[in-house]
Amino acid sequence: VSPGSCWALRGHQGQVVIRLPARVHLSAVTVQHIHKEASPSGTVVSAPRDMAVFVSLCWALLAGSGPGGRPGQVDADGEEETLLGTFTYDTAREAIQTFRLKNAPFPRAFSHIKLLVKNNWGNPVYTCIYRVQVHGKMAHGKMAHGKM
Repeated sequence: VSPGSCWALRGHQGQVVIRLPARVHLSAVTVQHIHKEASPSGTVVSAPRDMAVFVSLCWALLAGSGPGGRPGQVDADGEEETLLGTFTYDTAREAIQTFRLKNAPFPRAFSHIKLLVKNNWGNPVYTCIYRVQVHGKMAHGKMAHGKM
């Protein structure tokens, strides 16, 4: 991870929907930013602060992630997003921080997650995410550790 080589979100908040390589029973999310000492400006005000992780069955339909690229099936409870956890990235701690999701591992497997960044540590222009890792167990039994 090098300073500036990040996924930049415009403004102090934003969101990304991440397609996982397989359906996963989610258990945790890891977020990484650079250390203050590695920053050319000497600050990490662009680091995400308060975040939330959501899932929805509808995203699979919208992304056409069913077999052969065809839309997947969506059941009635997939109409709304489900909050799996909220957490705060603490710039005073390690650069790599793992956050356990509530009710983990989640009983249903998902192929997409949404990471919502509610705010950052003070940069009004952009928020940087250097790395996101998703942890859990693949629907067919293998451990999953996906990276973005």
